[in-house]
Amino acid sequence: MSSPAAQQPSPQLFFQTINAYQRTEALKAAIELEVFTAVGEGNATSAEIAKRCETSERGMRILCDFLCNVGFLNKADNRYSLTPDSAMFLDKRSPAYLGSATEFIATEKLTGNFKNLAAVVRKGGTMDAEGGTVAPDNPIWVKFARGMAPMMSLPAQLLAKLVDPSGDRKLKILDIAAGHGLYGIEFAKNNPQASVVALDWASVLEVAKENARNAGVADRYSTIEGSAFDVDYGTGYDLILLTNFLHHFDPPTNETLLRKVHAALADGGRAVTLEFVPNEDRISPPEAAGFSMMMLGSTPNGDAYTFPELERMFVNAGFAHNEMHQLPPSIQQAVISQK
Repeated sequence: MSSPAAQQPSPQLFFQTINAYQRTEALKAAIELEVFTAVGEGNATSAEIAKRCETSERGMRILCDFLCNVGFLNKADNRYSLTPDSAMFLDKRSPAYLGSATEFIATEKLTGNFKNLAAVVRKGGTMDAEGGTVAPDNPIWVKFARGMAPMMSLPAQLLAKLVDPSGDRKLKILDIAAGHGLYGIEFAKNNPQASVVALDWASVLEVAKENARNAGVADRYSTIEGSAFDVDYGTGYDLILLTNFLHHFDPPTNETLLRKVHAALADGGRAVTLEFVPNEDRISPPEAAGFSMMMLGSTPNGDAYTFPELERMFVNAGFAHNEMHQLPPSIQQAVISQK
């Protein structure tokens, strides 16, 4: 039996990747112009969509065709329609709308870190002289709190149900680097006996407090302003939340923080970490493994850590037991660490 012909080398991947910036800008433009909302409202031809979005018809036709090509729209008989993903996440009328996340993910403060990636690789960390995203009181985190909340809503709900499934016992919770506050807020919504202390920079906490008021849990929501490395946490917490925080720092820095977390927990308390956790091969799953690149460009020493790496940090900080949980359909993982 003859072997199948070897796949011929092709420049396709090079061409797709070198032009990938066009995908980013096309998506940003479509969100800004409300293309997905227009199509969801029933505007189906390029002329109809262009009229609704106040653009040229030629520009809209080319943009919509490109969005079809990369998977955000469908096209049949010169009429465009939303894919299920676009209908769920990119139509402004959807409660799961994610368009506002571009205000953080695509901000120049982040994307600019990758304009000279060769220099970043040579150095081994961000070229930002102020320290990148971990600079003290960085205003980018207000953008994060405002823009990323819709994307965090589902994993916050999943995490609360995983950690406190019964929701029927008194809990004192510290939410470190709370940002939008949704993680702590979901624990408070899930459990009427839970009280939450949110820790972050003062400007960021204004967003968290607003979200707590809107969620009806403000009477059980208090705050600590400042750096998680410097402020006094207090003691006696049943849960301390570390959501999307440890990846910003190197292991020794994290262990210093985790020893402080350990001391603030009550006996039997738990640290609850949410992270992008790659497999030990560090190339799978692609979303979690690829997050290391974001940390390379935007922080001095951050990384996406494997579970054994995270476990080692927690054990070195005094924690007795660690277990990892998947949170489908979220692309992140939860690590629960017992004092």
